[in-house]
Amino acid sequence: MIALDQLRSSPNALASHYSRFRVSERLLLTGHSHQAWPDVAVEGQLEALDDAARHVDAKWDRAAAKAEEVAAGFRTWLGDPGAEIALGASTHELVVRFLSALDLRRRPRLVTTDGEFHSVRRQLARLGEEDIEVVRIAAEPVGTLAARLAEEVDAGTSAVLVSMVLFETSRIVPGLDELATACADDDVELLVDAYHALGVVPVSLPAMGLSDAWVVGGGYKYLQLGEGNCFLRIPQHADRFRPVVTGWYAEFGELADEPDPRRVSYPTGAGRFAGSTYDPTSHYRAARVFRSHDELGLTPTLLHEVSRHQVGVLMHAFDELGFPEDVITRDRSVTREAFAGFMALRCADAQDRKDALAARGVLTDSRGPYLRFGPAPYLSDDQLREAVAALAV
Repeated sequence: MIALDQLRSSPNALASHYSRFRVSERLLLTGHSHQAWPDVAVEGQLEALDDAARHVDAKWDRAAAKAEEVAAGFRTWLGDPGAEIALGASTHELVVRFLSALDLRRRPRLVTTDGEFHSVRRQLARLGEEDIEVVRIAAEPVGTLAARLAEEVDAGTSAVLVSMVLFETSRIVPGLDELATACADDDVELLVDAYHALGVVPVSLPAMGLSDAWVVGGGYKYLQLGEGNCFLRIPQHADRFRPVVTGWYAEFGELADEPDPRRVSYPTGAGRFAGSTYDPTSHYRAARVFRSHDELGLTPTLLHEVSRHQVGVLMHAFDELGFPEDVITRDRSVTREAFAGFMALRCADAQDRKDALAARGVLTDSRGPYLRFGPAPYLSDDQLREAVAALAV
């Protein structure tokens, strides 16, 4: 089992478990976008190949078992052991299934923010071209965002779509429980994007007042699962919805009674939002990585502590550089606890600075005016300081 102080030293005690990604040799500060996979991930990849070779088309029972392992893993990170989980290759495909279940003819209004990730931003923009009213609320100031979204909820609104953590700035959105209450009062669906929360901030959907919310996210970032591992957590009242975008996997299991044989049937629970034939390799890999987390003691509590410490190291290292605020700055209006898993620096030349850092061997990324430094639990404190110091070169 790994202890927090072992993850601060050089070399980091976890680094040897990520040797294929050479994390001890490289300054990979893209942990908020794509974390390295542990070496054991290859065992999952090979198991998928072996099952396909040995069992051919009979492999699907084994693949289904892996999918259930992945769903169980997401339940743990959501703090919701009884959650119904639909899986998908991307959050976009799951959001599309969700949107297709809404009665947009009767309630053609969607409320969201201008701080949502592109998979939602682009899709809603396109719907806005088809007589769907899309209301975008300014993400700033974040402290009042949930309340301002709640003010926009009315009888013509089908859903509110908002992130738990904003992808550009790493700011945690407070007050989602009050937004959930406002949505419930008007029978409006609430979809929360938890992608930038899982693995770096404590999440317990019941404790957060989000038991009736739809929650989307995935494991490509902080959970180290790689591509193809996303989920839609289904609230208990979901059985009244009939998604128009529906895969034939939704015909598996016990179907709801349908008096009209010409009417498409749906099962209860997460199967209602199932897709179709997919590449199960991603689930084999994710299941093995989730087991690796258990073996190494990488619990939600520990990884939250690691993230809070590492982002604090990055912020302190940046502050010591003494950049003028009109050149490059970070948000100091709130405490460290208001941020999730990365440090966002605002500057006019974010893309150029990202490219310059890459030329010096420091991998970061940029989103609009924000240069983002994303740590990961396999990096040492010295690596974090070295990465930030490269800004001054």
